[in-house]
Amino acid sequence: MTAPVRRAGVFAALCTLALVVPLFGTTVAVAVAAVALLGAGVVSDGPVFDLLAYPGDYEDGRLYGLLTFILAAVLLGVIAETSSMSTAVFVGTVFLVGYGDLGEQLARQRTDHDVARVTVFCLSALVAAVAGQVATVAITDGAGALESVLPTLVFLAASGALLAALLRDILMLYDDPVVMLFVGLLLWLLAELEPALGAVEITIALAITAAFGYVAYALETASIAGMLTGVLLCLLTIILGGYGWFAVLVSFFAIGGLSTKFRYDRKEDLGVAEENNGARGIGNVLGNASVAIAAVLGYAASSAAVFPIDLEPTLFLFAFAGSVATAMSDTLSSEIGSIFESPRLITTLEPVDPGTDGGVTWQGEVAGLGGAAIVALLSYGLFPEVELIGATIIAAAGFVGMTVDSLLGATLEGTLLGNQGVNFLATLSGALACALLVLSFAVLG
Repeated sequence: MTAPVRRAGVFAALCTLALVVPLFGTTVAVAVAAVALLGAGVVSDGPVFDLLAYPGDYEDGRLYGLLTFILAAVLLGVIAETSSMSTAVFVGTVFLVGYGDLGEQLARQRTDHDVARVTVFCLSALVAAVAGQVATVAITDGAGALESVLPTLVFLAASGALLAALLRDILMLYDDPVVMLFVGLLLWLLAELEPALGAVEITIALAITAAFGYVAYALETASIAGMLTGVLLCLLTIILGGYGWFAVLVSFFAIGGLSTKFRYDRKEDLGVAEENNGARGIGNVLGNASVAIAAVLGYAASSAAVFPIDLEPTLFLFAFAGSVATAMSDTLSSEIGSIFESPRLITTLEPVDPGTDGGVTWQGEVAGLGGAAIVALLSYGLFPEVELIGATIIAAAGFVGMTVDSLLGATLEGTLLGNQGVNFLATLSGALACALLVLSFAVLG
């Protein structure tokens, strides 16, 4: 057994101590945490130090990794004690991080395949988080309460596992304290939305999103981080919005990803091809889809009356559609328009080289309008709230967002904004334009 596996095993055992909170209460939990912190601060060498130390701990002879891990768990426990965060979320999060890491370290002894290790981490983390939450609910509310909440516990565990795997992919392996805090906050938010789930619904949702992630990675349209991000966003969209919302979002991922592959050799010759053989990374996915997922969360929060003021859920639906229409429009415009050698700068209409920020072609503009129309037609067919005028507004908002993207590219990109920042602001403008236009028509009508 290697040192990383032994260390992960000890950390996982320490995570099990989180059950002290529901079993014996906060007073005992504080005493246990104090003893653990004292021990981590006192031990500076010897076999125990070697067992628990990360490579960076040897320089100063301090178990900084263990100290920060315990402090993160204590901070999360304090949040749970002083807020509406449930004890089950707290215990599940701690279990998720500790046992997920143990599963991944064991997988590293067997395979060098990145996707296999990520898969083992997600499965280990999911099972551990479910086990921690189930044990907590059984202790605090009784075993009879489990049947009604188990699907929601699985959803929370799956969401947390995906976020943890994503953060571990983009951060260092020793940043588990940060991972723990972010996962805990996400699960707190999701639990507050009180999603009503059954066993069949969560099973189907997990199967669909897992299949989507596999296909995206197999077709090389997404990196591992991009795949994890897309799977998490799709899972949240299905559970908090519905399958119609998922169909609209996945249409962007599918069509946008395939458009990246369109005449890829030609794009390479022109120097405008996406890196990594066109595989979209986390920055690209978040830049294009973060506004959409914020709209999904807003829709769920308004439906659950979480907001202090009364907000119409339909506005979030149109904001979602407007942001996706913008992302689709902009992606098709750039991926199809970039193969033509006669772009013009949108602000001056002067000829520019292919790939110049803010450069547009008439072919790209037509493709972009077509992309916005696709999202509008899907929304019209899937959502009863979207009538003909609503579909027209969605298409118009997508075109507006695409134009904003080009204007920002010609003026601010490369100086004040990066590409992902431009994508975010463009999708935000499309979302706002769509929601405001719908609100205006409602007021006037």
